[in-house]
Formats: sequence, structure tokens, C-alpha cells
Amino acid sequence: MIDLHTHSLFSDGELLPSELVRRAEAIGYRAIAITDHVDASNIDFVVPRIVNALKKLRGHISIEAIPGAEITHAPPQLIPDLVKEARHLGARIVVVHGETIVEPVAPGTNRAAIDAHADILAHPGIISTEDLLLAKEKGVILEITSRKGHSLSNGYVAREALKYGVPLCIFTDAHSPSDLITKEMAIKILLASGVDEKRIPLIFENSKALVEKALKRG
Repeated sequence: MIDLHTHSLFSDGELLPSELVRRAEAIGYRAIAITDHVDASNIDFVVPRIVNALKKLRGHISIEAIPGAEITHAPPQLIPDLVKEARHLGARIVVVHGETIVEPVAPGTNRAAIDAHADILAHPGIISTEDLLLAKEKGVILEITSRKGHSLSNGYVAREALKYGVPLCIFTDAHSPSDLITKEMAIKILLASGVDEKRIPLIFENSKALVEKALKRG
């Protein structure tokens, strides 16, 4: 399992980065990114600490642990600068909290994330055809999520992304130990989202490609 959307206690997660990584390692993860929630108020505090914590784990763990950030509920106009700042501070994976149907995310957030070349647009809700096509053009990954609430639109996201050839991945948006999932569970979630079994290997390949891209940034 590769999971590039998780949270530690540096935002609203329950675990220290070390414990989150260890728990993922223990259930067979190949890679994990810690992508705590950030906006202009805390990005300069959170990202460097995640970078430092994961740097010190290197050589002591058997999985790739990648520092990242999730830009969350920021006004769409601020997203491009926040994406750049996150990367400047050392985030190798940048997620933007998309227009989930269960939170009042500002309209235009999906488009801003795609225009800013974020790596992952998380739980994008009822994403428009125009934004789907732009995501395909710019190579922005759309997330199928195992997170309660956000997963309500998985079927729509999967159907429309596959229709237009937009790359998909599956991540947990984990906030607690029980949110981490096995690859077997990820497959079940993809099937339940309407993804044909033959397409599932490509979704996992997209995750591998993101890890490779992130490591090259290091």
C-alpha cells in the first residue's frame, strides 16, 4: 500500500510522525506521506518539522516516508503561492483539500489546485468536466478516499475521471491508527466506487509514479 495523504498531531491527527510511520510500516505499507493541514498561519511551522522528523527516521525504517502538506480551506486566490511555499519549505508531496460535499470548501478551490500544479487534489466532490479535463492536461492526480464523509462522492469522481482519462489514486486521509488500510481493503474500496477490476493496477501504478517523482525532488 502507498498512502500519500495522512495527518499527524502537527495538525488534527492523533499520532506523532514516528508512530504514524511505524504503524504504516507494520501493516505492510511501501510508502507514506505525512501531509498535515496548512494555510498561511502555520505552513512555516508545520512543514519544516515534518521534514526534520522524517529525515531523522531515514535509515531506521523499511518504507519511504515522504514529507508533504495539505493546503486546507485556503481562499482559492492564495493556493498558488501556498503550493510554492510548501515546496520551498521541503514538502515533496503537495495535496490540496478539494471541494468535498461534506465541508464548505470555497468554490474555485479545485480549479486553483489544478492551476497551481498540486500533486494531488483530495476528495474533489462534484468536480466539473472543465476541471477534470484541466487535471488531465496538467497531470494532477484525483483522489479516491477511504475517509468517511469525503468518500460519499467516490463513485462520481471515479466514473467521471475514468470517462475522461484523468489519473486516479486511492489514499486514506488518515487521522487515527484505525484509518490506515491494507492494499486488499483499498481494492475493495475501488471496486465499490465502480472501478473495473482491470483498471485497478493502473491506479496503484499512479501512486508509485508519485513516489518516484517525490523522491526526485529530494
